[in-house]
Amino acid sequence: MKRFWLVLLSLGLITAFSTSVFAVDVKFSGSYYAGGMYLDKTTLVKDAGNSTAFYFQRLRVQTDFIVSPGLTLTTRFDAMERAWGAARTAPGTGLDTQSAGTIAENENIAFDYAYVTYNSPIGIFKVGYQPGATWGTIFGNGETPQTKISHSIAFGNFSFTTQLLKVIEKSTTVKNPAGYADADKDQIYLMPMYTWSAGRAGLFYSYSNDTSTRPGVDGYKTRQHQLMPFVEAKLGPVALQAELIYITGKQRYDGAGADIDIDNLGGWVDATATFNPIYFGATFAYVSGDDPGTAGKKEGGSVTGGNDWNPCLILWNYDRAYWAGALDGNSTSMTNAFFYQGRAGVKPIDKLDIMASVSYAYADEKPIGYQNDEYGWEVDLVGTYKITNNLSYMLGFGYLFTGDYYKGATNVNVQDDFTVINKLTLTF
Repeated sequence: MKRFWLVLLSLGLITAFSTSVFAVDVKFSGSYYAGGMYLDKTTLVKDAGNSTAFYFQRLRVQTDFIVSPGLTLTTRFDAMERAWGAARTAPGTGLDTQSAGTIAENENIAFDYAYVTYNSPIGIFKVGYQPGATWGTIFGNGETPQTKISHSIAFGNFSFTTQLLKVIEKSTTVKNPAGYADADKDQIYLMPMYTWSAGRAGLFYSYSNDTSTRPGVDGYKTRQHQLMPFVEAKLGPVALQAELIYITGKQRYDGAGADIDIDNLGGWVDATATFNPIYFGATFAYVSGDDPGTAGKKEGGSVTGGNDWNPCLILWNYDRAYWAGALDGNSTSMTNAFFYQGRAGVKPIDKLDIMASVSYAYADEKPIGYQNDEYGWEVDLVGTYKITNNLSYMLGFGYLFTGDYYKGATNVNVQDDFTVINKLTLTF
């Protein structure tokens, strides 16, 4: 009899403690894409490199566990991010681009976000692995997860967000027994923003204290400030957006190395005018390069155009760079460049969008030994068809008239390149 009451009591306790779990509301969202890419040459050096053609895919799922009104646990993972039929990547410890997991983990499954959101009477708190580098316009943005504590509060049209970040941790732990003292990287973000009926504007400020590079004879610590004002506005048929990125600071060496001043600048201005069914747009973007003649000053390398901003199909295109590799001297996101683009599009029916663009870019600074600064001209033609509200198909063709910048310091001959990419995207 005692066993019966013990089992009954145990079942009652389990039911009582599980009540809140049973009440959890779960919401799913995400995307899946499958794409194919053909790249005529994998290098811009004349008569070198092969063509490449392959299919690739990625599944992304975000889950919101609504524990109670105002309290949510959010997670997000990427799965099966791989080229079809390709060999698996060897396990490692280096993180994949825009991920909290390695390349090998993303080819199977890797969690990127896990954070709690609490809507309190004094503002919204978020704690954990959260989306990072998504301020203002799309320029300079990337979805690399960041570990932080965030607080946001709104007063009418005005909002203010404060974030504390732990970027690098090198303290002694069980898993890092040979840790260092005072060798971490920490940041603080301050983000006021004002929103009105036709747009929004804000100012991002960050302070970074990076001592993760100190261990060693010539170790150094970096302290820098970052300012990013932005504005988005709709003026009749014209949509305008602009953002400026400025980073200043200093690398202070512990050993014999000379201190280096940091002075990076970047930004863009973009306008799109829509007169249904046609539209026209223009973009100017700039990211400063490092002047090889100023050894005590670092003018480039800290500011980029970001992985979310993909102005072309070849130059500074994330899909092309991630899946086919970076072209000669051309990073994943825009660096060390002046960029100009004009574009025009038409939507003959609601479901179809056809856009053509012409872009030109040249380097802000030529690296040591380089004789030329022109990245070249690129012509792109992209069509997107909305099959259903959640399913779309994109087909694009890009041709790069390669500039002499890619001759490098050895002054080799260069060749033009082109790519064809198509992608089926499902959102839910």
